[in-house]
Amino acid sequence: MSRVKRGAVRARKRKKVLAHTKGFKWRRKNVYSIAVDAARHAMARSFEGRKLKKRSMRALWQIKISAGAKENNTTYSKLIHALKENGVELDRKILADIAQHHPETFKKIIDLLKK
Repeated sequence: MSRVKRGAVRARKRKKVLAHTKGFKWRRKNVYSIAVDAARHAMARSFEGRKLKKRSMRALWQIKISAGAKENNTTYSKLIHALKENGVELDRKILADIAQHHPETFKKIIDLLKK
């Protein structure tokens, strides 16, 4: 049986891990055995972070819509209920943008729902 030499393969593997941990603090960026563990944890936390980002953005949109609704003498829950009853298919992201940047349009939407 012939001998397997892994010089080039191992070097590429090390280089890929150390490239991923570039910018980390202390020995986590340049010691391979520690960098492997740091990279593994970073990937797990980045996956979780992407999920948390979606949650926090939805909460922010709800706050913006609520603020716009209160300016027009209604509440967030009543506004969302009226949107669903009238079949208006604007999602929270769009409503939040309208409430923040185009308050006159947001007021027209609310007046339309009150009729």
